[in-house]
Amino acid sequence: MLCRRMDGYGPGMERLTVVPEKVAWVLVRGGRVLVTRSHGIDVFYFPGGRREPGESDAETLAREIDEELRSRVDTATMVHVGTFETRRDSDGSTEFRMICYTADHTGPLVPAHEIAELDWFGYADRARVSAVDRMVFDLLHSSGRLP
Repeated sequence: MLCRRMDGYGPGMERLTVVPEKVAWVLVRGGRVLVTRSHGIDVFYFPGGRREPGESDAETLAREIDEELRSRVDTATMVHVGTFETRRDSDGSTEFRMICYTADHTGPLVPAHEIAELDWFGYADRARVSAVDRMVFDLLHSSGRLP
C-alpha cells in the first residue's frame, strides 16, 4: 500500500505525493540483528515488505515473514521501533518510509521466496545494509541493543 502526503502549493494548488512504504521486522539476538539479502542484490535489508490492499502493519509483517523466512511472527508481541524516512538507494530521488517493529516468532528462519540468504549483523556491518536500515542500526547502537 502506498502512503499519501499532501504538499501544499497554496489553495487549490496541492499536489499529491506518493511515498512507498515497507513494514520491517527488527530481530535482535545476542547483540546482532537479523538481515536478509534478495537474489541478485548485494545489499542486505531488514526482512519485511510492502502492504497489500487493506492490510494492517501486523498482517503485513506476519505475511511477509512467513513468505520470506518461513517463520510465524507473534503479532501480539509487536512493538514499534520507529518509522524512518530517506531517499531510496536505487535512484536517490524517491522518498521511502520504513515502519519497524520487533516481535517474537516461532519456527525456524529459513530463506524462501525472493530471499537468497539471511545473516546476523553487528554494528560493524552497518555499511553492508541500505541507507534506511543504517538509520535503524544507529538507533539500536545508541540504545545499547547493537554494540
